[in-house]
Amino acid sequence: MSHDNNSRLVYSTDGDMIKEQSAPQSASPFPTDGTVRIRRETKGRKGAGVITIHGVPADQQKSLATLLKKKCGTGGGIKEGVIEIQGDKRDLIKTELEKAGFSVKLVGG
Repeated sequence: MSHDNNSRLVYSTDGDMIKEQSAPQSASPFPTDGTVRIRRETKGRKGAGVITIHGVPADQQKSLATLLKKKCGTGGGIKEGVIEIQGDKRDLIKTELEKAGFSVKLVGG
């Protein structure tokens, strides 16, 4: 079987032909440049808004999530390295993160 760069294999019974292509997946769509990014999301949540916080170091996520939930008076959690806080309290979350010494950006609408 000849290999052409413009064609791709759809099906083959030959197990040696298929090469697995796996790219490392990151939970965050943002670069890891030391800046914490705050974004409001409603997609996949039946219209309920949540604030997602990307870029917090893994060793500080749990304590920071607990602090933010208490300050905002809402629920939330950590999913795949992203802190989620229920409701739309971006300004309060931004001030609390800046007090904790993080460089913060508001992203999205």
